[in-house]
Amino acid sequence: MPDIQVILADLGWPLAIALAWLSGEFVHRWTRLPRISVYGLVGFLLAQAFPEALSSGASSNVTILANMAFGLILFEFGYRINLHWLRINPWIAVSGLVESAATFGVVYLIAHLTGMPPLTSLLLASLAMSTSPAGVLRVINEENSSGQVTERVLHLVAINSVIAVFVFKVVVGFWVFQTSGSLTQAVSHSGIELLVSAAMGAVMGFIVPALLRRLGALAQDGTIAFALGVILLVAASRAFDVSPVLATLTFGLAARHKRVAFSRTERNFGGIGELLTVLLFVFAVSTLEWERVVDGAGLAAVLLLARFLVKTTSVAAFAHVSGISWRKGVLTGIALSPMSVFVTLLLEQTKYMGIVLVDELAALTAMTLLLEVVGPVLTQRALIWAKESPTQEEK
Repeated sequence: MPDIQVILADLGWPLAIALAWLSGEFVHRWTRLPRISVYGLVGFLLAQAFPEALSSGASSNVTILANMAFGLILFEFGYRINLHWLRINPWIAVSGLVESAATFGVVYLIAHLTGMPPLTSLLLASLAMSTSPAGVLRVINEENSSGQVTERVLHLVAINSVIAVFVFKVVVGFWVFQTSGSLTQAVSHSGIELLVSAAMGAVMGFIVPALLRRLGALAQDGTIAFALGVILLVAASRAFDVSPVLATLTFGLAARHKRVAFSRTERNFGGIGELLTVLLFVFAVSTLEWERVVDGAGLAAVLLLARFLVKTTSVAAFAHVSGISWRKGVLTGIALSPMSVFVTLLLEQTKYMGIVLVDELAALTAMTLLLEVVGPVLTQRALIWAKESPTQEEK
């Protein structure tokens, strides 16, 4: 007689992905809510009901696949970034820097005032700065949106994500080096790590387009070549203990500026990319525990409100000087709500060093769950209110 527990363990992830995908399709058709919000909610409920069936370690196949799925999205995200636009309109970059710094300062202050240790407060503040590229890009692609708000959101997400990775790495580095108490050592170690990550992405961004041009098969084989490049880059980043976030983002950025065509039909890397995306958003909440969500819910609500107000106010403050109306500035700030996938994978990377931070950040657990479900909805509504979503206008 087969063991039911063994069967559930073997079938847990395939069944969870299938159920999340089906739920996402049905709910999206009935309510127009973003599919990724449904993936996250279904994934969290299944993880609480069957924790052993959806378990995953730092070296598990599911974790590796989730990192590769995130890498594919980051590549596509990086491909959408136009550095020339930032040079023409530097106020966009300024608003991104101010918004990130203000979010960090306010979240740190609130966390510290509630009695959280300084290092834990710094970690929480560094993660709160970020906006999830995966959540934002998926909603933009799903809504087929385009316009001033859409483009500004993409560029602001890139800015605050890079800053968040750097600050997070500095804080974690200081945590690791706290025996020596050397902040300089932590900063230099994190800076070198990020430079190596960017260099790896830039090299891949040179090699793949050059190879495609040599083969003369840009239109036919581009998607496969870029996907393989991302997979190799994520694997190399894990092997050399550098940031796959910055590496894959730089890869996409470099590929764009090599003028390699990445057509609309190849968004999300086709069917395989769609499948990996479902896995990614289910995985992002599978590590969360209901008890920690409840424990951190009160502080999480305060921090999320503060984060939302600071991001929206900071971006809106630079709206006129950067060439848009106050209303579109506010909508851009609202669209920066998603955070969960980015946070989950950054925390997973720290486990390689033996640091389990989620156990000390109950508020972050609650924030991650709430923004997994609510964040994409806010981004979707902001794009619709900005009249940049033709899909919705036709319905």
